[in-house]
Amino acid sequence: MSLAVAIQMDPIEGIAIDADSTFALALEAQRRGHALFHYLPQDLAFRQGRLIAWAAPLEVRRVHGHHFTKGERRPIELSEMDVVLMRQDPPFDMAYITATHLLEHLPAGTLVVNDPVSVRNAPEKLMVTHFDDLMPPTLITSNREEITAFRAEHRDLVIKPLFGNGGAGVFHVTPDDENLNALLELFTQLYREPVMIQRYLPEVRQGDKRIILVDGEPAGAINRVPAKGEARSNLHVGGTAARAALTDRDREICAAIGPTLRERGLIFVGIDVIGPYLTEINVTSPTGIQEIDRFDGVAIEARIWDVIEAKVGRA
Repeated sequence: MSLAVAIQMDPIEGIAIDADSTFALALEAQRRGHALFHYLPQDLAFRQGRLIAWAAPLEVRRVHGHHFTKGERRPIELSEMDVVLMRQDPPFDMAYITATHLLEHLPAGTLVVNDPVSVRNAPEKLMVTHFDDLMPPTLITSNREEITAFRAEHRDLVIKPLFGNGGAGVFHVTPDDENLNALLELFTQLYREPVMIQRYLPEVRQGDKRIILVDGEPAGAINRVPAKGEARSNLHVGGTAARAALTDRDREICAAIGPTLRERGLIFVGIDVIGPYLTEINVTSPTGIQEIDRFDGVAIEARIWDVIEAKVGRA
């Protein structure tokens, strides 16, 4: 099976080829003989019922400083593609949401990964609220009285923007921290949305586990350990990746959310687990498969393409 695959992503020039999950997916697709095309989200154009992307043929290779070759950009009908990988990074803003609306126009014969309607309806920090029994104590609000009451109950807090990514704007507010009101004022200036406030989980010092699910089934995990003096465990802010095995509780969480992910066409998902709690469900542009591949000697990208090819074959 040779497929035409369009990859909607950020500029490929600046990616870290030893960490980027989209690069691993592209390499595996190319290895299987699929034809690749690259375009940016701003290269989309919807005209009289047709969705067009100004895309370039793409070849990739694991060579630092020479990891891709692109051909001449030209308009292509995305309806003629077998697969569209929606892989641009957040923030999950109106530009991102608009892209999901445009991709929704594609016919059933073009598989979009992940399904754009489900991506639009499942922002990372909000989808998790549908699994309340798996979450730590959580408050989503702009109301100061509610925040005050939540702090009085839980004292040690983490505050973060609803639609941020990569640990940006995440703050640990300790019981004696006097900066809460100033932080809330800052959030009000920067964002119109409510904030998410959760009880601080001291287990994060042992790591924030990223688990990859493929079509609703767990495929592997890494542990991201925060640097000393840092409350965030994200790798690009200094967190360290460590090998991780799935615990019984991890498998329980995956079993609880897996059917919903599968039903919604969310093929490639990364969830975050701290201690016994599910904290995020990442469906936009999950990362972590290269790190897991290296630790566990697996190829999660191959598993993802097995699922994609099976779904295209049944379409």
